[in-house]
Amino acid sequence: MGLNILLDTNAYIAIKKGNSSAISLIYQAYTIAVNTVVMAELLAGFTLGNKEKQNIEEFNQFLELPQCKFLSINQETAKYYAQIFKQLKLSGNPIPTNDICIAASALQHDLALFTYDKHFKNIRNLKLMEF
Repeated sequence: MGLNILLDTNAYIAIKKGNSSAISLIYQAYTIAVNTVVMAELLAGFTLGNKEKQNIEEFNQFLELPQCKFLSINQETAKYYAQIFKQLKLSGNPIPTNDICIAASALQHDLALFTYDKHFKNIRNLKLMEF
């Protein structure tokens, strides 16, 4: 059975830039999840570039891959968010709120988070796929 991962925003960008390690990991994935926060960050970034329409089309094509799954943020995600927020606050290791939400989604759905951000290491029980 392959990997079950949630993509962080920077992982999707690495794939689009042709990063061979990132692409290899994607080919091994059984499930590639993208959540609401990652989608929002990507769409916001696309608006700042000069290829917005092309980037949106390519992202939509990516989401249509059979192994891709879109995850909404819901009440259960909020519970995980609160636990992570408390843990990071008490340990003195705050991270951006969007990243807490991404991590909460990964924990909620028992997915490994594919990211290039090191600060996710501070979150208890979060499985990471990192390079």
